[in-house]
Amino acid sequence: MKRCGFPEARIAGPKALRVHICAVGRLRAGPERDLLSDYLTRFERTGRPLGLGPATEHEVEDKKNAGMWAEAELLTRAVPTGAVLVTMDERGKTLTSPEFAAQIARWRDGGRQDLAFVIGGADGIDASLRARADFSLSFGAMVWPHLLVRVMLAEQLYRAATILGGGPYHRL
Repeated sequence: MKRCGFPEARIAGPKALRVHICAVGRLRAGPERDLLSDYLTRFERTGRPLGLGPATEHEVEDKKNAGMWAEAELLTRAVPTGAVLVTMDERGKTLTSPEFAAQIARWRDGGRQDLAFVIGGADGIDASLRARADFSLSFGAMVWPHLLVRVMLAEQLYRAATILGGGPYHRL
């Protein structure tokens, strides 16, 4: 049975799609951290029966201020081996929420076990890392603060799980 054009929800098994948010910088306590935690908790609750999650955050810091190349090296080390690598980049593809959900379902249903979203620092993502990406995603032509992108991504992950579970995604 299909709902909203998406495959029926499935029970998570050993092949659930684990999600990793790999980001430059530390997100300290405050409203952004609270929102991120809330949406990741919602995603895990909603996504678990659909074979999605858990979601893990990996924060890296370029303590030597060596630039985007050094950040790219740190981010690369944070990405699990064999993961689908998605860069969050203003030059990436813009998707609707249902399209984003469908893409996540394709990765999950294709047997992928890890999905890593990479968020660069204030200057973006080094070209060498962008070139290795399996997919590049944009939240629009505007540039967003890299700390806020984490919150927006977490919200869209939760929304994707809600869509795949047959929920009303526009009333979240």
